[in-house]
Amino acid sequence: MRMFRQHARKFCAVFALSVSVLTLPVCAQKADNEYMAGSVLWQQTSGERRALSYQAFALARMLLDRDLKTNRNRRMKRAVIVDVDETILDNSRYQGMLLETRTNYASKTWTEWCNRAEATAVPGAVEFLRYANSRGVRVFYLTNRKVIEKDGTARNLRKVGFPEVTDETLLVRTDSSMKEPRRRAIASKYRVVLLMGDNLNDFAEVFENSKTVDSRLAATEQEKNQFGSRFIVLPNPMYGNWEDAIYGDPSKLTEEEKAAKRKAAVRN
Repeated sequence: MRMFRQHARKFCAVFALSVSVLTLPVCAQKADNEYMAGSVLWQQTSGERRALSYQAFALARMLLDRDLKTNRNRRMKRAVIVDVDETILDNSRYQGMLLETRTNYASKTWTEWCNRAEATAVPGAVEFLRYANSRGVRVFYLTNRKVIEKDGTARNLRKVGFPEVTDETLLVRTDSSMKEPRRRAIASKYRVVLLMGDNLNDFAEVFENSKTVDSRLAATEQEKNQFGSRFIVLPNPMYGNWEDAIYGDPSKLTEEEKAAKRKAAVRN
C-alpha cells in the first residue's frame, strides 16, 4: 500500500506538470519562426538588397531634382516623408535575435532595442536625406515607434548621420497606428514631393484600410501610377502588414495555426 501511494504521488506530480505545459499561453511557447531565417539572411547579406536600396534612393534623388527644376515658383516649402524602420534604419539584428531565442516580436524587447540606438543606416539613406536637406527640403521621419522610444530613436538617427532630427520632424505614434492624420498635418504646411517606406501603409490611407491579401493587391493596382513617381518602396521581406494579411489576427493564432496559414497561402 505504501509503495502504491508513492507511485500515485509521482503520477499526480507528472500529470500536473504535463497539464501546466499544455496550458501555457501562446506567448510563452517557443516561436516557430525558423521560416524567417532566409529573409533575415537576405536582408543582412545579399548584394541584391543593397543594390535595391541604392536604386531606391537614386530614384528619389532624380525625382527630387526634377521637381526642384520644374517647380521653381511654388510658394509652399517642399517636404519628403520617410518611414524609419527598414526604410532608413536597418533592424535586422533585432529580427536575428528573435530567431536565436525562438521568440516573437514583443513590445518590451522592441522598446529595449529601440532605446539601445544600435540600428544601422539603410544603404543610401543618409546620403539622400542629407542632400534633400541641403536643397531646402524638409525631411519628416514618420514612424509607428512609440513615445517611450522617441529619445532612443532620435539618438540613433543622429548617430548615423541623418539631418535635422527634432521634435517637429520626428513624428512617433501617440494613439493610433494610422499614419494618415500625421501625413495630412505635414501636407497642410508643406508640399510633399516624395514618400518612402517598406510597407504599403507608409503611403496612403487606402492601404491602411486594406487588411486582406486581395484588398491590398487591389489597392496597389489602384495606386500603381504613384509608385516610382511619388511613392518609393524599400525591400523588407522580414515582416510587415503583408504577413498580417495572411494571418488575419496573428495574436489569436497558435504557432501551428500560423504555419498552416502560411502553407495554405503558397501557390504551387
